[in-house]
Amino acid sequence: MAQGTGSINSDYKDWEWSADAGERARLLQSPSVETVPKSGESQGNGLGATSALGAVFIVVNAALGAGLLNFPAAFSMAGGVASGIALQMCMLIFIIGGLVILAYCSQASNERTYQEVVWAVCGKVPGVLCEVAIAVYTFGTCIAFLIIIGDQEDKIIAALVTEPEEAGSSHWYTDRKFTISITAFLLILPLSIPKEIGFQKYASSLSVIGTWYVTAVIIIKYIWPDKELTPVEIPTSPSTWTAVFNAMPTICFGFQCHVSSVPVFNSMKQPEVKTWGAVVTAAMVIALFVYTGTGVCGFLTFGAGVEQDVLLSYPSNDIPVALARAFIILCVLTSYPILHFCGRAVLEGLWLRYTGVTVEEDVVRERRRRLLQTISWFLLTLLLALFIPDIGKVISVIGGLAACFIFVFPGLCLIQAKLSEIQETRAISWWAQVSYGVFMVTLGAFIFGQTTANAIFVDLTA
Repeated sequence: MAQGTGSINSDYKDWEWSADAGERARLLQSPSVETVPKSGESQGNGLGATSALGAVFIVVNAALGAGLLNFPAAFSMAGGVASGIALQMCMLIFIIGGLVILAYCSQASNERTYQEVVWAVCGKVPGVLCEVAIAVYTFGTCIAFLIIIGDQEDKIIAALVTEPEEAGSSHWYTDRKFTISITAFLLILPLSIPKEIGFQKYASSLSVIGTWYVTAVIIIKYIWPDKELTPVEIPTSPSTWTAVFNAMPTICFGFQCHVSSVPVFNSMKQPEVKTWGAVVTAAMVIALFVYTGTGVCGFLTFGAGVEQDVLLSYPSNDIPVALARAFIILCVLTSYPILHFCGRAVLEGLWLRYTGVTVEEDVVRERRRRLLQTISWFLLTLLLALFIPDIGKVISVIGGLAACFIFVFPGLCLIQAKLSEIQETRAISWWAQVSYGVFMVTLGAFIFGQTTANAIFVDLTA
C-alpha cells in the first residue's frame, strides 16, 4: 500500500482531555510483546525486539484461543464443510487486509496501539466508539470464559462422581453456579487485581499448547472414533441462504487479533508494511488450518447434533478429552485477567481524559479506583455467566463487535488516511483503496447489524 504525502487527522488533540491520560490508555498491549518507547525517531529504525518469524507466532497466539471450541457448531450453522470453508476463505481476505491497513495507519500516524491509531486517523468520535467497543468486547469475552470454565468443570465433575444420577441427588458442591463461583473467586479475582500482569508470557505459551492439543484430540477422535459416537445428521448445504451468516460471529471471534496486532507490528525489528503483510498472511493461514481442522473434524464427528462447545459432545469419562478440558480451563483462567486488564486500561484512559487529571496527580486514587473497577467488572461478568449458561448466545453478541475491529475501524482508517493525502491528481490505485475501505465498512456494518439483531431477537429472547 503506497504511502502518499499527507497528514493524518489529529482531532483527538483538540479534545481538551489530559494529554498524560494517553500514556495510561497505552496499557493495551499484546500480552507477548515488549515495545520500545514511542517517539518520532524510533519509528521504523529497527529498535524493536521481535523478528518476523517471532511476530508470526505472536499473531497466531493472539488469534487462537477458546473460540476454536465453537467452530464445529459454526460449520453446522453454515450448512456443512463446503460452505463453512468457503465462508472462512472469503472472510480471510478481508481479515488479512484489515491487519495490513492497521500497520499502514500505525506507521503514518506514529501511534502504537489499536485505539490510538483510530483516535489519530479518524478523530475523536470514532476514537471514543473504538475504546467503548474494546471495553464491551473484552467484558463479553470474560463472560464467555467463565461459561467455558463451567462447561468443562461440569464434565470433569461428572467423570469423577460415580454415583448414579437421581432426581434431587446432586450435591451442592457439584452445582454449576457453585463451581464457577468458587473457581472465579479463588483463582481469577486475585490474578485480576494487580496493576501489571507479569505472567502474560507464560499464559501465552500455555494457551498455545492447550489449543493445539484440543485440535489434535478432535482430529484423532474423528479418525478413530469411539463406537458410541455416531452423528445424528451431517448437513451438506445450508437450510437457507441467510443461515450462512449465523456462522460469521464465531469466525470473527476466532480470527480477531487486530486489537493486539498494532503493538506486535511496532515491536518488530523492521516494522515495514510489506514485511507485515507476509507475517499476517502466514499467521492467518496457520490459524485457518487449526480452525478448519477443528471445525471439520468436530462437525463430521457429531453432525448437526454438535454442541456449541464441541468438548461437551464427548463422553465425560474420555481421558484424552478430559485432559483437553483441563487445558482449556487453565488457558481461560490465565486469559481472563489479560482481557480484563485490557478492558480496564481502556476505561482508565477514558476516565482520565474525561476528568482531565494527570497520571502524576492521580497516583493516590488509582489503587482505590482500580480495586473498584476490578471488583465491579468481576462481579458483573460472574453474575451474567451464571445466568447465561449458553456460550453461543455470548459469542453471537461479541462476534458482531469483533467484526467492527476486523472490518469497520480498519476500513474507516483507510478511507480517512487516503483522504488526508495531499495529491494533485488521484490515481486509480487511490480510488481502488478508498473503494476497498468503503466496502470493508459496509461489510462490517452488515455483519455487526445482522449478528447483533439475530442475537437480540433470536438468541437472547429464546
